[in-house]
Parts: sequence; structure tokens; C-alpha cells
Amino acid sequence: MKIKTSVFVKSSATNEQCPKPDRPEYAFIGRSNVGKSSLINALTERRDLAKTSSKPGKTQVINHFLINDMWYLVDLPGYGYAKVSQTDRKAWGEMITNYLFKRENLVCTFVLIDSRIEPQKVDLEFMEKLGSNGVPFALIFTKTDKLTATQLQTQLTNYKKTLLETWDELPLTFVTSSVSKQGRLDVLKQIEEWNQLKK
Repeated sequence: MKIKTSVFVKSSATNEQCPKPDRPEYAFIGRSNVGKSSLINALTERRDLAKTSSKPGKTQVINHFLINDMWYLVDLPGYGYAKVSQTDRKAWGEMITNYLFKRENLVCTFVLIDSRIEPQKVDLEFMEKLGSNGVPFALIFTKTDKLTATQLQTQLTNYKKTLLETWDELPLTFVTSSVSKQGRLDVLKQIEEWNQLKK
């Protein structure tokens, strides 16, 4: 898939405010500071499509981007650490949950995982929540350029072993780097295949 156009459509504070669900949609989410905005920019080959920040919690709404006038890429707020009030954090949680569970044109949710760290409880619980509610998801390991090939393989093996303690089978997995663009075409190819099935 070649990205010809990538256009910001709107930011929404609730699922009801999101654009009309008339195209296939793919959501990207992960813990704060996992490299989500950088990955979105790498996928679309746009330096500033999604706003990047060294400060966790930058994304606070549901952001829709229209890709090739055919499908939506959705940037969701991160979960986990962010210097916000408990009230704001609860509101974010409700907003994300309502979107993920009720968005009828959502094809897949890409859950981003920092490849450098051990499996985190918050990530595992989030995946469990998706699975138990029948929300299709795939894993994207980020920041792989910061590891050697051996370190990366060890991390991936350990992560998959942890998942198999509670899951019968592993979700679809992608290994990416926003710096080297590793995995970019793999993710886009998969989205293209799903889009073809939706026609």
C-alpha cells in the first residue's frame, strides 16, 4: 500500500462525536510514551501528522486521520502513566472503552508495546479486556532499533511466553521502528488485506 494522502479529519471527546462510520477503521493505542505518534508519522511518512512529545499524555482525545480517502487511522489517548488527575484519567478510560466497544467500523486495534521492557501488568490487563469483549487486536512492538538483534529476539520470546500463560494463541504481531521504518510495510500490507475483505 502506498500512502498518497493522509488528512486530519477531527478530534472527538466521545465516540458519538466521531466521524460517520462509513470506512474501515484502525486504532492505535499503547501506554504513554510508547512511541505511538512517531509510529503513526512513520506509517504515513508525515513528520508532523500526529503530534509527538517527550511529555506523556499528550493525546487526550480521539483523533481521526483519513488515509487515501479510503480508511481511517485513529490515534487514541495512551493509558498508564500520565500526569493528569484521577478524574481526567477516569474520563479518558470511559472515552476509550466506549470507542473500542461500540465503534462498529473498527476493524482492528493495534496495541503498541515498548520492545525494550518486560511485560507490564497494565498492557496485559488491557489486552485481556479487549479479548474478553471480543475486540480484535494486534500487537506492535516499537523502538526495536534501540536493541541488538539478540536482545530483541530474547524480549519477543519472553513476551510471547508470558502471553501464552493466559492466551490459547498469540495475536498477530508486528516488529517496528519509527527510526529505521522496520515493519512499516508489514503493517500497511495487513491493513490493505483487511480493507480488501471489507469491499
